[in-house]
Amino acid sequence: MADMYNEVESEVARSKAECESSSRVARRRRIKIRRFKYLGGPSLAVTRNDAHNIERKLKKVEGFQDDALEKHHTDENGNGLEAEILVGIPKFGMTSVCGRRREMEDAVAICPSFCIQRPELTSDFHYFAVYDGHGCSHVAERCRERLHELVREEVELLAKSTAGPVEWGDAMRRSFMKMDNEVTSWKEVIAAAAVGEGSGSSCKCKMQSPECDAVGSTAVVAVLTPDKIIVANCGDSRAVLCRKGKAVPLSVDHKPDRPDELDRIQMAGGKVVYRNGARVFGILAMSRAIGDNYLKPYVSCEPEVTIMDRTLEDDCLILASDGLWDVVSNETACKVARMCLRVKARAAPRAKEAATPLLQMGDSGGGIVFNDSCSDASMALTKLAFVRQTADNVSVVVVDLK
Repeated sequence: MADMYNEVESEVARSKAECESSSRVARRRRIKIRRFKYLGGPSLAVTRNDAHNIERKLKKVEGFQDDALEKHHTDENGNGLEAEILVGIPKFGMTSVCGRRREMEDAVAICPSFCIQRPELTSDFHYFAVYDGHGCSHVAERCRERLHELVREEVELLAKSTAGPVEWGDAMRRSFMKMDNEVTSWKEVIAAAAVGEGSGSSCKCKMQSPECDAVGSTAVVAVLTPDKIIVANCGDSRAVLCRKGKAVPLSVDHKPDRPDELDRIQMAGGKVVYRNGARVFGILAMSRAIGDNYLKPYVSCEPEVTIMDRTLEDDCLILASDGLWDVVSNETACKVARMCLRVKARAAPRAKEAATPLLQMGDSGGGIVFNDSCSDASMALTKLAFVRQTADNVSVVVVDLK
């Protein structure tokens, strides 16, 4: 009888262990699927082999000689083949991935030819932006839907009133201010409508006050003209130009402990508390953002604007949320992107680019054609960020300036 009892007990224990093991496997599978939920751009799957391959290729890039990359830009006599800067739509690609976060709060807007300064010219302006939301996704999504339209309105208004070049600094600052005001009034309207209908929003904050006042988004915007790159940044997303293989930062992160930002916050009567990093009142890890009404005026929506002349030595432009920049340096990002673009350039060109539906293309209605090499570059940077254990959403836009 005792032997039978022991046998049954051991069988129960074995069954219990098997159930727990299968439960753990299933749970890990669910976590893995949730971690790499894909939201736009080319397909992405990070495997153990990817980790080794990316780091191995990166080591090769670190020691890669630029001379080898320049060969395909010269003819058999060594004469340069560079032409004038491209006037048409630039090649671009993007990847936007939820990653290890439960919620996707990033948003991307790509609007080729979003604005024509003068109809008689064929030179359009092209708009690229990355928005990194916090607290909820609806402010970033609203920026994705509207900010390029506000910039276009400002540019067209200035073009009508003055015959000279566009004052990009003023246009961007007014656009960001309008966007911030729109976000505030829009949240109030939606919250009131949700209460009146007796149903909440799909947002995790339910669009109800005071929760919706604690929602905001960074914004890094780049406008390409035939001869200039204009970058407006508000928050800790970042724009980096790769010029002749070197990283040229076009924005500086708005962190609360940045000396000038710290002075501005304290002059306004605010406080920076070091709690898991520098935070405004120990809450927000950035000192500028669109939204975040509960922290105004300490958190500003005014962007810093950088205007850079384009040159024939420009390789590519990278815009990304801090999910990339927290773990990948400017220099490394430029090397990886440049490697992807140059390797593709030396390969035989494909018959046609792959058309992939995009998360948001501004007012173009979606269905924009991606460039393969730019898509590969954005995907490689995203994979590298996950290999290096980023804990945030990652959104990357790569624009080929050649």
